[in-house]
Amino acid sequence: MRILFLAVLMFSFGLSAQELDFTEEKKPVSLDASFFYGSILEHNPDINHLITGHPTGFILSYNRKTYGFNEWERRYNYPDWGFSMAYQDLHNEYLGENISFYGHFNFYFLNRNAYFRIGQGVAIAGSPYDPETNYINNAYGTKLLSSTYIALQYNKQNLYKGFGLNTGFTIIHYSNANLRAPNNSTNTFAFNVGVNYNLDYEEFPDYIPEGERTKFTEPVHYNLVLRGGANESDVVGQGQFPFFVVSAFADKRINHKSTLVAGTDVFFAYFFKELIKLQAASFPELGVSGDEDWKRVGLFIGHELRFNKVAFVSHLGYYIYYPYEFENRLYNRLGLKRYFTDDVFAAVTVKAHGAKAEGVEFSLGYRF
Repeated sequence: MRILFLAVLMFSFGLSAQELDFTEEKKPVSLDASFFYGSILEHNPDINHLITGHPTGFILSYNRKTYGFNEWERRYNYPDWGFSMAYQDLHNEYLGENISFYGHFNFYFLNRNAYFRIGQGVAIAGSPYDPETNYINNAYGTKLLSSTYIALQYNKQNLYKGFGLNTGFTIIHYSNANLRAPNNSTNTFAFNVGVNYNLDYEEFPDYIPEGERTKFTEPVHYNLVLRGGANESDVVGQGQFPFFVVSAFADKRINHKSTLVAGTDVFFAYFFKELIKLQAASFPELGVSGDEDWKRVGLFIGHELRFNKVAFVSHLGYYIYYPYEFENRLYNRLGLKRYFTDDVFAAVTVKAHGAKAEGVEFSLGYRF
């Protein structure tokens, strides 16, 4: 689901060609392939028994290169956008082998000799948790996983007739965002080396200069958002339940790239009702009476990084109403937002406590 959202994101960035004195946009493309070797990080002691080898695999990528035809490309130093496929053998009989698919961006620096890549997509777990045949795998509770990867690469292009080399470090994360337990997830830190090829190396267009930067602001706007999804507690087999979040916040766009936000969330997570009942009946040592309120209220601040009609969303919140203790009082939200008009938007975000996800939120909002 999230890779489809990213595909919409990537194809929706462009401004109208009439804003520039160019009649046809060129679409240069590059390909790259990398082999990696790494280690699973012990971010959670519960997965220690699954760290038995060094994961290996490869990443194949298609990159649409930009040169400033659209205004947002010039603001971000002519990034690439594209699609990736990764194969990973985790070298553990219970984790097996994963295949994943992503949408990604490459952001360049050091005179375009290096880039930072971020990719988001879905993965297919070769050996997910099964209560009878694979109960040892407490990292992947579902066969379909959400996956994120980041890479820091030294990237030398066009060394010989369009061919170049790249090397660097990659982190690959697999999780189902608490859609179903267990969900302890894995993070692989790997070293990679590979080759790249620019299909348009002989006819690559000149970069269009950014020109003079102009000031841009907007007045304060108010937003009302309804978020929802489904998740499960950490108790295996308890079942999936819906959740809803009502958010109200103010935003202030301070320039072309950045919008600051602050507001409140009211959380209705139905799995809490069942978890409270279970703990009150079965675990008296936890001190849960069974009468605790399962709703929560939080205050948050945040930021939106804008790419024309799309934004990367980051929120940090604190529960001011917290009648039942779960994880901790700080929470965070990361994801993508798409403005369909100046007033209507949708988003896909992950709400978490630190690195531990609580759920994937699908949101629809109105800005006024």
